[in-house]
Amino acid sequence: MALRLRLTRLGSKKRPFYRVVAMNSETRRDGRALEYLGYYNPMVEPNEINLDHDKVRKWMEQGAKPTQTVKSLLAKTGFDAQSSS
Repeated sequence: MALRLRLTRLGSKKRPFYRVVAMNSETRRDGRALEYLGYYNPMVEPNEINLDHDKVRKWMEQGAKPTQTVKSLLAKTGFDAQSSS
């Protein structure tokens, strides 16, 4: 079972809102998540990013790999991936 940290889409048409979640890589995009780690709202200025770094670190220690988008969100919030290894 390959774990991924990725986004699930919420919100209405043309008003996206995303949750950052940990889930199996084979699960569909909006399928059941193992745990909710935070959210990303691109519709406000500046973009609103709220992540629980302790939960993210816990999942990365268990082998979860973030997608490119989640990796960029982590970098914007100042998450240090090197300290989790």
